[in-house]
Amino acid sequence: MSTDYATADGLQPVASLTEFFRDSVDAAMAANRVVLDSQTSHYVVTLLTLFARSEDFYEAGPDGPELRPLALMLADAAEARSEEERHFALQRVGDVALFMAGFFDDFLQRAPVGVGYYVNMGGSAYRTLAGSIRGTLRGRVMCEVFEELGAKFIAMVDVLNEVRDSARGNDVGDALRWYEAWVRTGSPRAARLLREQGIEPLESACNRHEH
Repeated sequence: MSTDYATADGLQPVASLTEFFRDSVDAAMAANRVVLDSQTSHYVVTLLTLFARSEDFYEAGPDGPELRPLALMLADAAEARSEEERHFALQRVGDVALFMAGFFDDFLQRAPVGVGYYVNMGGSAYRTLAGSIRGTLRGRVMCEVFEELGAKFIAMVDVLNEVRDSARGNDVGDALRWYEAWVRTGSPRAARLLREQGIEPLESACNRHEH
């Protein structure tokens, strides 16, 4: 069954969301010179396909679907009654942070906490999860995936920014947004896009977040 997906030219039919995201992520990684293990890229594609459905991205709240703050999700991990619950909560923090920073950085610029907060929280959650499941049965399969996502979180935000812009039509004139992204996170993609516009980002202006 085909799915309509919004692009700069309007709605375009897509035979499979998974195929669409796989092709888009592959192209975005090539454009940004990001290399991932095949299991990690498969995880990202699966995540995007899952979160494309709002019922899987949002949680059920008393007043309808809601997206809980990352701090509360992290509290869930700290207060978990079992290791399994803790791992799920950490994975949820990493997944939501990656999706939000990758697709909604425009919104986050106007939010109380910016994209740098999501980068820090998401990268840390993935790295903590990788360390926690190391040596377990699940860790044999997923440990390296979460470890790589934690180590390359900013690069993956760039990749998802590219996927988003390719789908909706990139506004190459928005140099200010790219410069702000460079200052906040040291994003290699933002630096590349600035250079393509003839703007050399100053290293001294960059306020990289520890991750």
